[in-house]
Amino acid sequence: MEHQRWRPTVNERDFIERALQSDLRVDGRRPFDFRRLKILFGREDGSAEVQLGETRVMGYVTAQLVQPYKDRPNEGTLAIFTEFSPMADPAFEPGRPGESAIELGRVIDRGLRESRAVDMESLCVVAGRHVWSVRVDLHILDNGGNLIDTANIAALAALSTFRRPECTVGGDDGQQVTVHDPEVRDPIPLTIHHLPIAVTFAYFGEGNIMVIDPTYKEEAVMGGRMTATINSNGDVCAIQKAGGEGVMSSVIMQCLRIASVKAADITSKIKNEVTSYTSAKALQKVKRLPASVLKKDSVPVVAMKGSADGALETQSTKASSEVQQISKGDEDHQNIKRNSSLTVDRTSKHKQTSKFIGGPSNWDPYSKGVSLSSLRISQLPEPPPTVKDNKQEDVEPMLTECNPEVQSESRLTAGGSDETQAVSPKSLKDAVKPKHKRKKKQHNKS
Repeated sequence: MEHQRWRPTVNERDFIERALQSDLRVDGRRPFDFRRLKILFGREDGSAEVQLGETRVMGYVTAQLVQPYKDRPNEGTLAIFTEFSPMADPAFEPGRPGESAIELGRVIDRGLRESRAVDMESLCVVAGRHVWSVRVDLHILDNGGNLIDTANIAALAALSTFRRPECTVGGDDGQQVTVHDPEVRDPIPLTIHHLPIAVTFAYFGEGNIMVIDPTYKEEAVMGGRMTATINSNGDVCAIQKAGGEGVMSSVIMQCLRIASVKAADITSKIKNEVTSYTSAKALQKVKRLPASVLKKDSVPVVAMKGSADGALETQSTKASSEVQQISKGDEDHQNIKRNSSLTVDRTSKHKQTSKFIGGPSNWDPYSKGVSLSSLRISQLPEPPPTVKDNKQEDVEPMLTECNPEVQSESRLTAGGSDETQAVSPKSLKDAVKPKHKRKKKQHNKS
């Protein structure tokens, strides 16, 4: 695998070393500057993709119930697995992991396990029988240098968003374990006490020049490397020195001070990304309301519908009353309307209509809101034409029939000889007098 790795020429090596002596790097950064960090989370809990410059690593966390170790019956397990694909780097070979893959997994596992970052006792379900075994798979997607720091951040981001299923213990002997689905009970997050951040230093020359976050080309030129795993509180979790040139103790102490500052910065970025992810995930959850709440919400709607129907009915009654008041000017025509059976049908159909155009003041039977059938019904047969001389004689008895005052005056003048007619409602046939009576009156007058 070493023969396939990119090897710089003599001129490229000299250029990189001279630039570092002038506190400059090939990509324009300062010696103690990190590349741009970007953290993305997948749809499922426990998956994260971290991009540090041109380096990309994806972490995925899973868990299953297993039997614990005999020396630690009350603690769960945590395992780190790495996968180096030739797609990320031609120097990586598929199949059996190489030295770089083993070293990467050991450095991350040591920083997480030895520092007790994850609470292992919280993973115990039944002591000595069932515990949760957490597995972290790290997939190298693109090798742009400094795989250890990128993979460590990916593992921490995936563990921070992972949720294990909730389980209960029951049965006759109290040893049966029931694992609940996420739809039944919400999954439980892992208990993480702190975040151990790995910071890698590369040494050049005789160890006098050091930089943070080396790139792919700088790793090919560097003389040695050291990885310090430290948390935001300044506690040293692990140190890894992968051979190469020796480093003085004063330089190591300087590296730890720089790593403490960088670890606090990276920890705040991880926490902010995890917080935004969990808040967005919580908003996507749909809360189902009970049936009683739904019924209470539907009551005002029904009441509003009833009130709207009542308002329409009152509006229709007001309109009909105003129409009657307008028609009182012509008493003869109004009497015919009241006594006819056709007008009763028309009013009943008028109440059934729910669509009105315009208010009562400008309501017109020939408007768009009235159907053609109601218009045909409203066209009543008019009385037959008579001679102009006999009109006044016909109107007078009709007025006396409609108005009681006129009837009383006619009784006084007649001396009570004529019999009064009943006040009961009269039909159209009674209102219009036959022709033979009119002819008799004309003959009498003559």
